[in-house]
Amino acid sequence: MESPFEVLSVDPDADDEAVEQAYRERVKEAHPDQGGSVEEFRAVRRAYERIEAGDQENGAEVEPSARGETASGATGASKSADATPGRTNDTAPGQNESGTARAGAHERAQNRGRARNREREREQSDPASQRITSEVTYLDYDVLADFGWEADDEDLFEKAASADLDQEDYGRFEVQPGESLLEAAEDYGFAWPFACRGGACANCAIKLVDGELSMPASHVLPDGLMAEGIRLSCNGIPITRELKVLFNVKHMPDLEELLLPPDPFEHRYADD
Repeated sequence: MESPFEVLSVDPDADDEAVEQAYRERVKEAHPDQGGSVEEFRAVRRAYERIEAGDQENGAEVEPSARGETASGATGASKSADATPGRTNDTAPGQNESGTARAGAHERAQNRGRARNREREREQSDPASQRITSEVTYLDYDVLADFGWEADDEDLFEKAASADLDQEDYGRFEVQPGESLLEAAEDYGFAWPFACRGGACANCAIKLVDGELSMPASHVLPDGLMAEGIRLSCNGIPITRELKVLFNVKHMPDLEELLLPPDPFEHRYADD
């Protein structure tokens, strides 16, 4: 069975940034619009999710014996060195240097997964991130140019409310507890832009005008864009009771380099 690291063409001991970069490159190559296939595209996404979860090359946890460890946590290499004169601590009996490196890479990947799990637990225990029902007021970014509005206009949503816009461009809907913004929009029949649905591109990006979303730690957005209120609707879960968002902002400056080709089976609007 091909390991998730092989699917992404990345070393097992790669750090988080290298894994994310490899995923972005592979998901572009695998996209049907770029000569890939739906099956390959899904396989790349599954591989990334497995690495994020701390899975190893065969999808299973590495047993202590596979890392050269005893049940007490001491390394087999160290114990054998004590018992066998002249043996170094670098390699356990019956394990070559490549095996040692592989086991170390597996353990580092496990540690990444455990660290993310601890972060999710902290987020879930934070009172500010408790699941609630939120009311979202949305506005299509493409509409702004038609009316000469700016994204940072203080009365932007008041202007939109009095402009008699179509429901697909402006309106309100509710997001249920634990539901992502994108999922809620789709539940109401809207086909907001997206591509990977995994936080590795900016096709689904939105700009927060009011309120806040909680997102997993691993995503493609740099700190500068986060500070400007840019979030991802595919994995962003509202943590305030009211939100005002500009959606379809993928062509804003600094976002275009983070885009993937849109899925050929998806449309801009649900009724297209």
